[in-house]
Amino acid sequence: MTFAEINVPNLPTSVARLPRTASLAGQLVLGQRLVPEETAIAFTYNGSSHAVMMATPADLEDFAAGLSLTEGIVQAVEDISELEVVSSELGVELRMRISETRMQPYSSRRRHLAGPTGCGLCGIESLNEASRLARRVGAGLHLAPEAISAAMAALPPAQLLNRETRAVHAAGFWQPGKGIVAAREDVGRHNALDKLVGALARREIDGGSGIVLLTSRISVEMVQKTAILGASILVAVSAPTALAVRVAEACGITLVAIARGHDFEIFSHPRRIAVSPPRWWSTVSPSTW
Repeated sequence: MTFAEINVPNLPTSVARLPRTASLAGQLVLGQRLVPEETAIAFTYNGSSHAVMMATPADLEDFAAGLSLTEGIVQAVEDISELEVVSSELGVELRMRISETRMQPYSSRRRHLAGPTGCGLCGIESLNEASRLARRVGAGLHLAPEAISAAMAALPPAQLLNRETRAVHAAGFWQPGKGIVAAREDVGRHNALDKLVGALARREIDGGSGIVLLTSRISVEMVQKTAILGASILVAVSAPTALAVRVAEACGITLVAIARGHDFEIFSHPRRIAVSPPRWWSTVSPSTW
């Protein structure tokens, strides 16, 4: 799906080549290194400021759509009628127009928002808003353990920016029989997932048709965003927080973490992965399986 976009030239680049001095075997060597850019990205709706995120200035249309969805400002990409990308010396502003029917509930919710913020909960001040439960996902996929390993192995080749800089996070979407169908990168892990959500929504790809892959740890916000996408399986290379596990359990997401090589750990709803009961099945209550 493509909304009306008004783009301006001279947007910041995603990568900079900087001079550096390296210490190699005790010797100082002059050279250069590619590093990712980090730019202030402001989100506004019908002229009202929502948040400012420090992010990689790439895939901004996806970022605009994804954060609007995961923040609950819109329910569908079609609710955004226009996007204007405005670049200045201070950063980039994503100016969006949304329907008046969406603007009224957003204006009420906006009273709970603090000022600009870096990442995470986007300045949400209300504790009730911050601890909201994500929607429950559907039945989703059932996969063999080998599929999880294959999906994670397919993510690094899709990380083009990280290949150059070794300094950004990635979020990918893997479908059985197709592999990685979308991947987005950013200096912020939340931003990378928001961009992925936006990319899938704009391409009208059903979140329940694949699994979300992360190169970061799993915090509660990552689970909430995955639930909004509708994906039933979330896989990450690092460990989850305890709250992330509780929220994943509540909303029906199979949370797989510490996925490295052929090994991984399942923290919630393992029925979608395990092809047979584990060896300790007889010692565990069926309610936990």
